[in-house]
Amino acid sequence: MAAATLRQRAVFLSDVHLGSRNCHAAELATFLDGLSTRRLYLVGDIVDLWWMAQRRAAWGADQNRVVEALHELARAGNELIYVPGNHDRPIRRFCGLMLPAMQVRRRAIHQLADGRRLLVTHGDDYDAVTHFGGFQVRFGDWLYDRILAGNRVTNRARRRFGLRYWSLADFLKRQSGAAERYIARFVQAGLDDARRRGLDGVLCGHIHRAALREVDGLVYGNDGDWVESLTALAEDADGSLVLLRHDGTELERLPPRAPVRRLALVQAA
Repeated sequence: MAAATLRQRAVFLSDVHLGSRNCHAAELATFLDGLSTRRLYLVGDIVDLWWMAQRRAAWGADQNRVVEALHELARAGNELIYVPGNHDRPIRRFCGLMLPAMQVRRRAIHQLADGRRLLVTHGDDYDAVTHFGGFQVRFGDWLYDRILAGNRVTNRARRRFGLRYWSLADFLKRQSGAAERYIARFVQAGLDDARRRGLDGVLCGHIHRAALREVDGLVYGNDGDWVESLTALAEDADGSLVLLRHDGTELERLPPRAPVRRLALVQAA
């Protein structure tokens, strides 16, 4: 599916997991080919170094298309900022460096066109608050891998019948009360972090659940992933935030902050 040309002030995407068999590299390459933006944030887990170290890497023409599309964006003068996550953690050793094609940052602060300042972080820093550890986490990782395998089979069948992509994994997680409670804890941890830093909200990834909303006056944006939701966040020229599907379809929108009206003082004659 060809994406319409997207023109934004900034774009945020994460959890691509290049090198994993769960990555939808073809859809991402098409999305990037149609992208026109001043700044692209790669918000962690872009290359799945963990998967590649533990299992056989899945790498082919579509993965190469993604890498070439990123190079083309950099060559065209777009600013690329890489905020590594937990699956590409070794890249954090380069934090603070200006590499030829991009900057690498442990976290970043993005200022919207309307003046709001948002924390940009992958989100794995909140695991200490949201995870209970031990067997529960290991079992959850094993179960999630099985669900993603089912997701691949389901969508291969849907493509044969001409049906569009649908996330079985997201559907199953929404049926789980434990998964929903985990996501609620994650959202609150991100908002608390932004509030402590005196910022207007947080933009993150990590949990593979795309979202865009305002909570108690703070922005919570999650750009989703490219193994389940196939989504990204974008900022328009006026400071609006938009949650986009891989084909350019708009899923959610937050308007810019309203300007403060200045009241004119009227003096009596």
